[in-house]
Amino acid sequence: MTDPAPLVLIHGHPFDHTMWTPQIEAFAGGRRVIAPDLRGYGASPVLPGVTEFADFARDIAALLDDLGMGAAVLAGLSMGGQIVMDFHRQYPDRVRGLVLADTFPAPDTPEGARARNATADRLLREGMRGYADEVLEKMVAPYADARVKAHVHGMMTATSPEGAAAALRARALRPDYRDLLTRVRVPALVVVGTDDEYTPVSDAEAMHAALPDAELLVVPGAAHMPNLERPQEFNAALAAFLTRVDGHS
Repeated sequence: MTDPAPLVLIHGHPFDHTMWTPQIEAFAGGRRVIAPDLRGYGASPVLPGVTEFADFARDIAALLDDLGMGAAVLAGLSMGGQIVMDFHRQYPDRVRGLVLADTFPAPDTPEGARARNATADRLLREGMRGYADEVLEKMVAPYADARVKAHVHGMMTATSPEGAAAALRARALRPDYRDLLTRVRVPALVVVGTDDEYTPVSDAEAMHAALPDAELLVVPGAAHMPNLERPQEFNAALAAFLTRVDGHS
């Protein structure tokens, strides 16, 4: 029997690796779990200029090299899911499975790109708090546990405005991953919260249909961050998926 596949957890915007705390606690005892802070977030440095998604993916590959790791299961939420798609685009042989949570593969529309750049300008001008206050109850559902809300709000307000702005500008420039999904040859798990306004269930259903070997989990009672809002349901599905990947040649 092969060793359990390492699990690499890629956070979304504007968060850090602690977004994955329930998953780190659940899975680190049985397999290697890597949850980095993307450049510009958390404890990672903010670098000048726009960090394109290809750069984020190369950062992850370099980290795996430094850790002596080959192929792994990559899981990403929202922007993290798009970075995972880019990782697969560049390094398909290093992917044993994909977990795409509350994300979508299409490029930004011109209107969406303008909105992201305007938000980037605002964060540089005003800082993170006003933005965090406004989007909190879209990131997690209004009825989410108060401790989850506090954690999510704390991650957002602790994020560097410069790092967040650079990533927003990168999101405005990201490529189209829709055709890529049809060529994925490893197992995939698509997850979405029923009340996600940013990436609705229809987006997850379309990804599930495009991927050749995919499962779909729609998490009731969650919005954009079901891994934090409903960790038991998320972890149960992830555990079953990882077991399948471990047995998949």
